[in-house]
Formats: sequence, C-alpha cells, structure tokens
Amino acid sequence: MTDTPHPQTSPPGRPSRPARIALVAVLVVAVVLLGLWLVRTTPWTADASGRGSDRGIAGPGLTAYPAGDRAPAPPLEGRTLDDSDFNLDDLSGQIVVINVWGSWCGPCRAEAPGLVRIANATASQGVQFVGIDTRDSLASARAFVKNYDVPYPSVFDPAGKALLPFGSVIPSAAIPSSLVVDRDGNVAARVIGAVDESTLQGILDDLLAEDDDPTSTGTDAREGDAS
Repeated sequence: MTDTPHPQTSPPGRPSRPARIALVAVLVVAVVLLGLWLVRTTPWTADASGRGSDRGIAGPGLTAYPAGDRAPAPPLEGRTLDDSDFNLDDLSGQIVVINVWGSWCGPCRAEAPGLVRIANATASQGVQFVGIDTRDSLASARAFVKNYDVPYPSVFDPAGKALLPFGSVIPSAAIPSSLVVDRDGNVAARVIGAVDESTLQGILDDLLAEDDDPTSTGTDAREGDAS
C-alpha cells in the first residue's frame, strides 16, 4: 500500500510563500517612496563647495550668466520680519542680492557676517540686499537679525510660499542659496549653498563694471567652486 502524497501547506499562522514575496515587495516600494519624500522635503544646508549647473535644479556651487543670456528674476513680495510690505519691483534699476536663509541653518549663520559686511559696503553703490527667511519662527528669525546686525529686510516665509516662483532657479530645499539680480531685473548669478564673501564681492564688482562699460558682455558664464 502506497502513501498518497499530500500538498505542502504553510504551518498554521505562517503566510504562504507568494504572500511573503508580495509583502517584501510592498515594503521595498514603501522604503523607496519614503526616501524620495525625505529628499524632497529635508532642508539642504550644504556649503557651496561643489559644482553648479545652468539647469534649474543644481548641485552646490556658483553659476554666473553673461549679460546676453540672463532670465528675468522671479517675483518676490510679502511681509518682512519688521511687518512691512516688500515688493522686488520697488527695487527696479538697482542691483539686488536675494539670500534664502533660516535661523536654524548652520551655513546661514556662517555666511551672515560676510553678507552684512558687503551689504553695508555696497549700499552707496546702488546695491540692495533682501532675505527670504523660510521654515522659521518669527522670534528666532528676529533674534538672528539682531544678533548679526543685519541691515536689510527679509521676507518672512515660514511655509515657503514666497519661494514657489523660484522653483525653476533654486531647489526648494537648498538653504542657504543666493541670487544676484542685475539692474535690468535679470538673474546674473546664482549660488547654491553658503556664498563665500570674496565670491559675492567679485560678482558685484563685475556687475558694477558693466554699468561703467556699455560694451561689456557681462559676467563670464562659469560654473564651479564658490569658495
């Protein structure tokens, strides 16, 4: 008499092999999606020590644009930390440095003294600075401004609403980052990461020289280390 083979079954309470495979697949997909979400939403506070790019979403570093190849700066308006109205259009005809920062950001603290020195030194030359304070509390932001004696206004943007128009130029998580806008309202340079003081001064010197030399083609297009 021969035994009749019985189909193999999983022990009671243990999922079958196909069910286990499906569960692993679901977990892998969940981990990948979580990783993508973290990359998109985590503030990036890298120093500007890498290479830049002339495309919208870039790595850390400097990208400068010649005068004939500059796009208009994104619109910027809102309420400042001292509860005043700000509109970038009011600075038409002036060179403008737009700096994105947060009091919680280490590289922002590192670059602040240099920004303050240049802002004070170039104010009489028609250079204006404005900050965009993002993902911050009003009290912390005001304490930051007082601590570093920041002489220029900052748009208070805790939810990132004011930064939305900048999405094609600055990654939303790139904090700090800076744009330099020429007198025609076009982006002359972009720095993703903390801007080096001498680098920013050089960019501004180039733009001021454009005003003195009508035949100038503007700042040379270049990519690379901003330090």
